[in-house]
Amino acid sequence: MQDERKNRNSARMSFSATMKAVFWSFFGVRKRSAYERDAAHLNPVYVILAGLLGVAIFITVLIVLVKIAVAA
Repeated sequence: MQDERKNRNSARMSFSATMKAVFWSFFGVRKRSAYERDAAHLNPVYVILAGLLGVAIFITVLIVLVKIAVAA
């Protein structure tokens, strides 16, 4: 039982690899093979954190762009 858990956790992707997968998912540009590999190896906690971080960055960029557009 513990060996299975260790093998499953060791096959999980790192946070940076998860960020990359989430980044490409925001754009909808994913190959099916990459999607299937990610779905099997992504850590759900990392996906949630990466998604929240991605949304925060996206909103910040939008706010900055609007401020620049309004100031001009």
